[in-house]
Amino acid sequence: MNFDYLCPVDDAVIAHLMVHSDQALGYHIAIHTSQNGIPDLDGIRIAILGVKEGRSAIDNQETGNGINEIRKQLYKLFPGSWISKIADLGNIQQGNTVQDTYFAVSDLLSSLLKQDIIPIIIGGGQDITYANYRAYDAMEQMVNVVSIDNKFDFGTIQDGVTSQSYLSSIVMEKPNNLFNFSNIGYQTFFNPQEEIDLINDLFFDAYRLGEVANEIELVEPVLRDADIVSIDISAVRNSEAPANNNATPNGFYGEDLCKIARYAGISDKVSSFGIYEFNPMLDNKTQTSQLIAQAIWYFIEGVNCRTNDYPFGTREQYQKFIVPMEDEVLNFYKSHKSGRWWMEINFDNNKYQRHSLIPCTYQDYLNANEQEIPDRWYKTLKKVI
Repeated sequence: MNFDYLCPVDDAVIAHLMVHSDQALGYHIAIHTSQNGIPDLDGIRIAILGVKEGRSAIDNQETGNGINEIRKQLYKLFPGSWISKIADLGNIQQGNTVQDTYFAVSDLLSSLLKQDIIPIIIGGGQDITYANYRAYDAMEQMVNVVSIDNKFDFGTIQDGVTSQSYLSSIVMEKPNNLFNFSNIGYQTFFNPQEEIDLINDLFFDAYRLGEVANEIELVEPVLRDADIVSIDISAVRNSEAPANNNATPNGFYGEDLCKIARYAGISDKVSSFGIYEFNPMLDNKTQTSQLIAQAIWYFIEGVNCRTNDYPFGTREQYQKFIVPMEDEVLNFYKSHKSGRWWMEINFDNNKYQRHSLIPCTYQDYLNANEQEIPDRWYKTLKKVI
């Protein structure tokens, strides 16, 4: 692992921790400090990484400068009954160019992924999601990206990689490792109709804010199928998270964000998690930094509650349900360990085998019994035809 990219956590953050209880979370994290250097990663399960890059954050370029505030709020929380070891690797500073920063982020994340360490990325712009995605090039696998955002962030390929156009680069650039993209929480009036149509044409998944806000449990199967989870804090309403220059009146509540983060943590498949677009210049009484810290806490809690029933489990660990349909036979599996449901697609191409079990709900099984093919099953099949 190339540690040359990393700068230690600021001494001011460590000093702030000293005034809190010795049972606080910060005392249970192996922290990269100027005095002790980079911690030993042997046995580490989760690694926190700050990225101080905001030059491509549209109308929100102060993002990336407030990572210290998030750390202060995170460190003073009390941990749960956790067994996963956590490290804080410090920060990646801005490179000479934004592309230099992307390279450093991708290189470092790739090393962490190879060691089965889950990175939690804090700040700056959501364009860092592109660098996160490129880290999977070395993994030689197709990946699923889930974005919690009120916009799709397609932009145009001519825009390059920005916080509002990074998705076009992910979709268009080679090597193309993207199997599926899902958006949670988009608001129709922020997205051109042609982008909504493009999401459908590419058989991607998109869930309107109104669709999931009243029944947040709907997003659990989506997050269970993710490799990368990327959160734009502007998806949370301004009254709950004001520290974003693009914040709007409508959005998720703070508790919704924490539930989403916990669902992401519980997923056996999620291997990287990032929260972006925090602008410290606009924070009110540390409200947003506290919310982000609590969302990170819930993600870590979720990781510690993983049941490892997929993709590690075998078919023998499931109860199988066969649903004959007019032109298909759908196989559903219910985990004995967690009670969660999956549905199966048989692929001829081994390239897609890790996507052959699609997370679903009990309601999907009931709908199939009424001869209604689940939408996610249909979209997944269309991607490989």
